[in-house]
Amino acid sequence: MTDPAPKRLKLEEEERNAMLSPLLKFGWTEVEGRDAIYKEFIFKDFNQAFGFMTRVGLQAEKMDHHPEWFNVYNKVQITLSTHDCGGLSEKDVKLANFIETVAK
Repeated sequence: MTDPAPKRLKLEEEERNAMLSPLLKFGWTEVEGRDAIYKEFIFKDFNQAFGFMTRVGLQAEKMDHHPEWFNVYNKVQITLSTHDCGGLSEKDVKLANFIETVAK
């Protein structure tokens, strides 16, 4: 019998501060009442927003880590949290950093 996939580890306080600090400077915020981060992106039009979501979606699928998001026309709101561990993990930070690179 094989072991199930290991649970993702929730970030410890020291890791959390070090890893989130650069993201907070880019406008990510911590979600009140939940161990998650959030950011809203505004694009020129729907086409740019959709292209952005496509790039993020392809990367998220590769990482097996999918964002919670909401899109209306040129606005994309993203919340990241790792459900397996009930909070923020390294995967959230990695995906947020990728998102920053494609949002430019």
